[in-house]
Amino acid sequence: MNGETDITGADGVPDPVTADLRLSVNGVPLPVTVDTRETLLDTLRERLGLTGAKKGCDHGQCGACTVLVDGRRALSCLTLTVTADDVEIVTVEGLADGDALHPLQAAFIENDAFQCGYCTPGQLCSAAGALAEAAEGWPSAVTPDLSAPPRLDETEIRERMSGNLCRCGAYPGIVAAVGQVAR
Repeated sequence: MNGETDITGADGVPDPVTADLRLSVNGVPLPVTVDTRETLLDTLRERLGLTGAKKGCDHGQCGACTVLVDGRRALSCLTLTVTADDVEIVTVEGLADGDALHPLQAAFIENDAFQCGYCTPGQLCSAAGALAEAAEGWPSAVTPDLSAPPRLDETEIRERMSGNLCRCGAYPGIVAAVGQVAR
């Protein structure tokens, strides 16, 4: 074998390469051993039982799997778990403060910003990330004045949320909910 190490199991299938990680999910430190090819979405759902983030397209196009990684939006279906060692991951399950809903969750309810609810967890995490980005002064593709703080009007919110799809068409409620929290 030209000096190569054989990592093939008895069934002819290569043995997985694993890594021991320390994940911090929703403020809870969790030691976990994962296959180095495993996505963060699969780790959250299958290993940790956090099923809020959804496997929609599994190609990073729908946003249903959006979580926050160190406060920034991330598509967990495209993120390898091994890259999440020693970072803070927040899922929709971690947005609330105990029994008190996150302001975005309350606004989504108040503005009927969900219908079937499948995309809602990703929408909520994306909205939390978008609000944080705007608060830090990050412009979007439609921010008219790059020297001024972004103003989260309807156009700005729609642009910032454009990576999250809703098959039910709850966009007006979603934009209204994000706008309500932004104000």
